[in-house]
Amino acid sequence: MDAQPTFSVQQALDVIEHMPLEDQMMVIEVLQRRLLEQRRFEIARNATTTLQAVREGHARYGAVEDLKLALDS
Repeated sequence: MDAQPTFSVQQALDVIEHMPLEDQMMVIEVLQRRLLEQRRFEIARNATTTLQAVREGHARYGAVEDLKLALDS
């Protein structure tokens, strides 16, 4: 694993707070983009896992009524 220094959220906020306003806005923008990228990656990974489960016959799909029937039986 990478040896990265650890910072508390408060420490990070303190550093950002001392930046010029334009840099603070840039930090927000970069963080939002990175979070979106992480979420897209997570969605893609879940989709790949789900498709594999369907191919292997380990997953079922259908309407909510199908699920209710399966749970009742």
